[in-house]
Amino acid sequence: MRKTGLALGAAITASAMMLSGCAGGGADTGAEAVYIEAIQDDPVSMNPAIASSPTVQRLGEAMLDPLVGITSDFVIFPSLAQEWEWSDDARMLTLHLAEGVTWHDGEPFTSADVVFNFEEIMPLQTYAPAMLAVIDSVEATDDHTVVLELNGEYGPFMQTLALQYMLPKHIYEGTDPTTNPANMAPIGTGPMMFDHFSSGEEVVLVKNPNYFRGEVQVDRAVYPIMPDDNTRTLALIAGEIDQAEIPASQQDQIAEHPELVHRTTGYFPQGIILQMNAVSEPLSDVDVRAAVFAAINRDEITEVALKGLGEPAQGFFPPSLSWAVNEDVNFDEDFPGDIDAINAALDGAGYPVGEDGTRFTLDVKYISTLTDTADAAEQIKAMLADVGVGVNLEGVTSAIFIEQIYTESNFDLALLRTTVSADPSLGIARWYVCNPDRMGARNPSGICDAQIDAAAEGALLTIDQDARGDFFKEMQQRSEELIFDAPLAWTNASFPTVNTAKWNGLVDPDPDTASTDINWLTMTPVR
Repeated sequence: MRKTGLALGAAITASAMMLSGCAGGGADTGAEAVYIEAIQDDPVSMNPAIASSPTVQRLGEAMLDPLVGITSDFVIFPSLAQEWEWSDDARMLTLHLAEGVTWHDGEPFTSADVVFNFEEIMPLQTYAPAMLAVIDSVEATDDHTVVLELNGEYGPFMQTLALQYMLPKHIYEGTDPTTNPANMAPIGTGPMMFDHFSSGEEVVLVKNPNYFRGEVQVDRAVYPIMPDDNTRTLALIAGEIDQAEIPASQQDQIAEHPELVHRTTGYFPQGIILQMNAVSEPLSDVDVRAAVFAAINRDEITEVALKGLGEPAQGFFPPSLSWAVNEDVNFDEDFPGDIDAINAALDGAGYPVGEDGTRFTLDVKYISTLTDTADAAEQIKAMLADVGVGVNLEGVTSAIFIEQIYTESNFDLALLRTTVSADPSLGIARWYVCNPDRMGARNPSGICDAQIDAAAEGALLTIDQDARGDFFKEMQQRSEELIFDAPLAWTNASFPTVNTAKWNGLVDPDPDTASTDINWLTMTPVR
């Protein structure tokens, strides 16, 4: 039976007491070290090599390892591959694997597992096929060495590799990887091992005593399933859980408790982006699109909808990707929020204010469960009213959003929270390159521009960062001229909030901690 409210909170506390032998959740002196983090829904899978969602990622990364990791600052670090080297012509990559590594069931991890993953598992992952297209062969030259022969360069090769979690050949060989039972009870090499899952209740992991990267500091990790925002907030305040995602709308409650710290690091940058349907009237006119974008006050959205958790976007790339940012693109300068100038531009585009006080009306859609985009939509409605543009707001489920925005093109404006991912080619360029097949989570505008596509393609064809940066700057310049998709703010609003009363080391990531992961090796109980 699913528990809610105080009943669920009591269940969490009782569970923690049974697990740790102490009078509450988290860690305690002389007791089993228990870490408790709320998740929002039942996992449909626990294998991020096969499925994708925040819950899948959160659980999977605790049990599985990639060959290389990538930090939230985009730094590649060793994982199952302890060393690697490129040939001078960038046509061969040699991976030297860590020795003495075992899967959670005791079987050895070897180069045969790596070859199997390249051949059978990675083709199923979202980002891997483009990387695999430049690989001619994968060979295990001994138990701990894998050699990749390439037919060309692929810009985000290492970044894409960092998103591939290794699965055991002896568990997956000869099966359908998408339906293998191990997807719900992973056998990995990671710091934590699967213990049990109770639908609607919790997922529990236990310490891997033989983790190859070092001593894991957590004996058990408990993930109570708490879909309700209020329940998570109250449980965090009460000290029943150690970490949870708390919406921006409830951060004022968090601010009253100094032991609660909202994380600002440890995750790839996220953005609230505005998408425009350039096929529908009147947004088929670039001058109208520019005027609509200029009318949206990004500072106010950051301050109100996001409760100050972030910064207004000044360009298409976040500042942390400084090597790729086009400094000549400046939203404040190029799209000034001058109401008189915006009104004049809309008049000049042939859309005068009618008798009803509006020039035209736009359908604005967003995912209703994302409170930050919902609040931003309300603000945008008021802002566009100031220049005579009517707005119909429609909050929909994630599934309907995907269908209406990407498949049916049934929208005028759409608001979305998204991540820049491990590399601009993976997380940003997709919103600007041509999408004639209307694939989900890709450019829904209907615009196909040869300059943008050529620049994005150029960034894919070289691993030289300076050259890639130049291509991305060209892409940004042309995207500004066409203005059909743009971030409104870079935000950490959906980053988790931690209770520091029971664990040290949860707030900031270690240098070799992957984006979204926690410091399993260095977090310590508060004594």
